[in-house]
Amino acid sequence: MAVWFLSSLGLAFVWLYDLIHSAEYTICSPESNIYTVEDVLPRAKCITISGSLITAVGDTPPARPGVWSLLEPYLPAPKVITLPAGSALVPGLADAHAHIIENGFKMQLQLEHAKSVDEVLELLKAYVRAHPDIESDHTRWIEGLGWDQTKWPGAQFPSAADFEQDPVLVGRPIALRRVDVHAMWVSQRVLELTGPLPESVEGGIIIRDADNKPTGVFVDNAMDLIPLPKRSDEVVKEYFETTMREALKYGLTSVHDADSNPSDIEFYKRQAEDGNLPIRLYLMGNVQSEEYWGSKIQRLVNYGKDGRLNVRSVKLFTDGALGSWGAALLEPYSDKPDTTGIMRSSAKVLASLISQFQKDGWQTNVHCIGDKANHVVLDIYDDIITGRNESEAVNVEAWRPRIEHAQIMTPEDLARMARLGVIASVQPTHATSDMWYAETRLGSSRIKGAYAYQTLLQASPHNVLPLGSDFPVEGVNPLVGFYAAVSRLSVDGTSPHGQTGWYSNERLSRAQALKGMTLDAAYASFMEHEIGSLRIGKKADFVVLDKDIMSIEFGEILSTKVLATVVDGRLAYGALP
Repeated sequence: MAVWFLSSLGLAFVWLYDLIHSAEYTICSPESNIYTVEDVLPRAKCITISGSLITAVGDTPPARPGVWSLLEPYLPAPKVITLPAGSALVPGLADAHAHIIENGFKMQLQLEHAKSVDEVLELLKAYVRAHPDIESDHTRWIEGLGWDQTKWPGAQFPSAADFEQDPVLVGRPIALRRVDVHAMWVSQRVLELTGPLPESVEGGIIIRDADNKPTGVFVDNAMDLIPLPKRSDEVVKEYFETTMREALKYGLTSVHDADSNPSDIEFYKRQAEDGNLPIRLYLMGNVQSEEYWGSKIQRLVNYGKDGRLNVRSVKLFTDGALGSWGAALLEPYSDKPDTTGIMRSSAKVLASLISQFQKDGWQTNVHCIGDKANHVVLDIYDDIITGRNESEAVNVEAWRPRIEHAQIMTPEDLARMARLGVIASVQPTHATSDMWYAETRLGSSRIKGAYAYQTLLQASPHNVLPLGSDFPVEGVNPLVGFYAAVSRLSVDGTSPHGQTGWYSNERLSRAQALKGMTLDAAYASFMEHEIGSLRIGKKADFVVLDKDIMSIEFGEILSTKVLATVVDGRLAYGALP
């Protein structure tokens, strides 16, 4: 009877242990290539996951605690996974500025590799012929994203007349967004559908010819005039799922969506409730209105079946983009002295909105490219943070205001940003994409305050510089951004300054870049205590790479593959060795 009782008791303990620890496993790297992004133990040999949490980080697999060690003969052997030689494990990668639905949209008709108008037309014709339903129906809209006139001979904007060159395209409604999504090139049929146009648009430009006729290119707020067809729920879901597959393939476990309208938020909310968010999403709500719209955005914290959806920030826009001469500058463009760019919103409107959002507890994230845009928004932040226009100063740590892009800044504003504690959210691939024409736009003096990532990081009082891609403006793969941040080179290893990299003094170290796309991004979304590094008690979000990006040659970073993407301790992509 005693033997039976003890045996039954042992089996009960085994059952209980398996119940509690059924999802426990340890991953070890004999080379200590587990990068924790923690100051105390930056590299480790082993990490243990139980359920959705990290339960141990160290140099050896953890021993079974307490009474469990006495029952070792009865317990199943701990599951230990050994990483292949030369591989590495890092925290789940984040993209601190991206556009999820728009990326899926871009994938259905990609234009970024076209090196001339003619190549764009060839891509369009191939697209039409590959879609019989569109080929047979001239009323169906053709939409795409990615053209970039800076890569074309002459570097001039295209026109509606270009589509009239080919019988396959003539008469069709065509609307193609520029790579930066700040300009749209449309066909003659779209101009007809749009109807009479105003002479001017506040915060935007209708490009016109010498006879004052619209050429077919609309910049920034002028794009709102185009009567684009509404996307169906099915199409939105298709675009979403396309981007999610790409994100997991490239090791992204968290994305900050930088422009989510109420309809988008409702879509993401339904996906979260159904458990269909494979990664964590931090949404920046947006409504195109100069009247306060905070009540139109649903505030959500760790929402949904898996707790992966957060909506606690808003996105505002000040100016356009450098490539389309829309970035708002304090002085005229060096290569286009008749313009200083576009302010899409006035300082007065921005000040009113930002102040009210702060009072209502929303983090404010503001798009600023040009030095004027950055200056205007820093003036507003300065007034709020210091309490200049209110009875008391604001706790910037609790508010965490961000400037998205922080691309071109005066030395004085770089210093002021640091003093105020405003977070700069930057995209390293913008520097390596723009470096071939940026100095032509800005001149040799202003360029020294542009894409100044190391300067921004060193000045940050919290040592924070979240990194993103702005996909689909750039690609989804975060390792391309990592490469751009640490090398300041294009993917072919070149730059205007040779193989040392473009303004190499602004390069980030590998440790800084990894922190920027993990812990710093988590801080910028109020999640630094839950994700962003490999520490006991945090969520088990991590990525296994086939190469050690912290030590290999720059060029090898671009060929590094993701072996496994893990979210909440569960395999979401690939396979663990």
